[in-house]
Amino acid sequence: MNTQALHGAWEEIKGSLKEKYAKLTDDDLKLAEGKEEEMYGKVQKKLGITREVLDKIIHEHHEIAKEKAKKHTHKK
Repeated sequence: MNTQALHGAWEEIKGSLKEKYAKLTDDDLKLAEGKEEEMYGKVQKKLGITREVLDKIIHEHHEIAKEKAKKHTHKK
């Protein structure tokens, strides 16, 4: 996933991840410019998963966030 898209929707993705994976904290999911790899490493270690699996999970939650945003836009 491109980093700009990730940053743009990160608050929604982060909330969705925290709902599904209760052990993740705001600190684990802090996404700072240029520190993406550090955040990925923390989350991989905490969940005990590979980078490929984490990429898939984040992509899925990004899609969920986009759907929620679409529904919210259509309600207005």
